[in-house]
Amino acid sequence: MALDRRTLLILPLALAACGFTPAYKKGGPAEALLGQVRAADPDTKEAFAFVQRIEERLGRPERPLYDLDYAITTETGGVGVTADNRTTRYNITGVVTFRISDTLSGTVLASGRAQSFTAFNATGSTVAMLAAEEDAEGRLMHILADQVVARLIAEMAALQRRNGAPAATPPAG
Repeated sequence: MALDRRTLLILPLALAACGFTPAYKKGGPAEALLGQVRAADPDTKEAFAFVQRIEERLGRPERPLYDLDYAITTETGGVGVTADNRTTRYNITGVVTFRISDTLSGTVLASGRAQSFTAFNATGSTVAMLAAEEDAEGRLMHILADQVVARLIAEMAALQRRNGAPAATPPAG
């Protein structure tokens, strides 16, 4: 279906009428998180990639209002097996549980769980397989971090609706 000019002009009005507001607009829920979330210090290669992506999306905090605690688990399993019983493809499944809290009071504002998977081929040399696995782990951490950021933005939007104002500062309580 081709969109004509009239449809493109009316579309923003329709979205506004249904209550849609951009997350990254001035005063929006994402703005309240930018530079305000301090993720717990990473202690593994996977956690480092996860935190790096969180900081890419939300910025590195200087005086954070929120602490993000997380736990990451991954599991690798073979999914492609040849007739001579060699595994040629692996899936890496990852789960991150997270909790964001007010830095000053420790009040938990949101918590949740994100999960996804990536895959890599195990054909070729050992070095190629290890590089493919490392790349897949990095992709998985990006996916999980993006899911967590999306959830945090959604939670911040809900908090703004409940408070009736931008949630640039944590609620009293």
